[in-house]
Amino acid sequence: MDFIYNILNSLPFEFIQYDFMKNALLAVIIITPLFALLGTMAVNNKMAFFSDALGHSAFTGIAIGILLGLGNPVLSMVAFGIFLGLVISRVKSFKTASTDTIISVFSSVSVALGIVILSKNGGFSKYSSYLIGDILIVTPQEILLMLIVLIVVYIVWIKIYNKLLLISINSSLASSRGINCLLIENIFVVLLSISVMLSVKWIGILTINSFLILPSAAARNIALNSKQYHFYSLAIGIICGITGLIISFYADTSAGATMVLTSAVVYFITLMFKKSVRK
Repeated sequence: MDFIYNILNSLPFEFIQYDFMKNALLAVIIITPLFALLGTMAVNNKMAFFSDALGHSAFTGIAIGILLGLGNPVLSMVAFGIFLGLVISRVKSFKTASTDTIISVFSSVSVALGIVILSKNGGFSKYSSYLIGDILIVTPQEILLMLIVLIVVYIVWIKIYNKLLLISINSSLASSRGINCLLIENIFVVLLSISVMLSVKWIGILTINSFLILPSAAARNIALNSKQYHFYSLAIGIICGITGLIISFYADTSAGATMVLTSAVVYFITLMFKKSVRK
């Protein structure tokens, strides 16, 4: 890390002279390509609401950690996120109700349960910071953890992408080709759950879904093929993440929310471009 810090110190920018900004910048450089990649498939599969439910369920994960006496609730958050994601995926496969209804039910229950437990004896205020997040508190150890997650996700992604793409296009066709659709979807859900739960502390429960979806949605407006879709999503995610972080430093605003707004601006620009091309 010292080597990387020395390189960052050589940059002629005021904000980079602060250690917390160095850590935040490194975190953004790692998190944005992670979310941009997962976001492409979340947008393809119309799972924006699903990722939002995962983010909101963080409260229940925290509550479970407290009940178990864990000093750091990250483990319980990740475990509950994976559990909830797999349960939703399983129930959704039964096709007894619409997908958005199923997700809404589980999301509502998990959020309410978490708030009820955390609010007991007036203790909710201690965890309200998770609502907006704070990437400026990220530590070198957490950065390393996210780097490991990024590498693992990319390796797994290379292995399952074609199958996942075929499932998103036509699940019946995928099944006829011998693809275990439920297994592949569950792998994606686990990757998404881990990424969301580990990042929610920094991005915020209220904004993490937008952080995941907006770059990919913007990329889809201008991409002509799958290769461009992934490239544009990564580029938009990284550029908007870094730009939003810098703006938040000088404007003294929430970094997570500012990065989301930056991505939103790009999304509307690409949307207008898409409409102009159609005309």
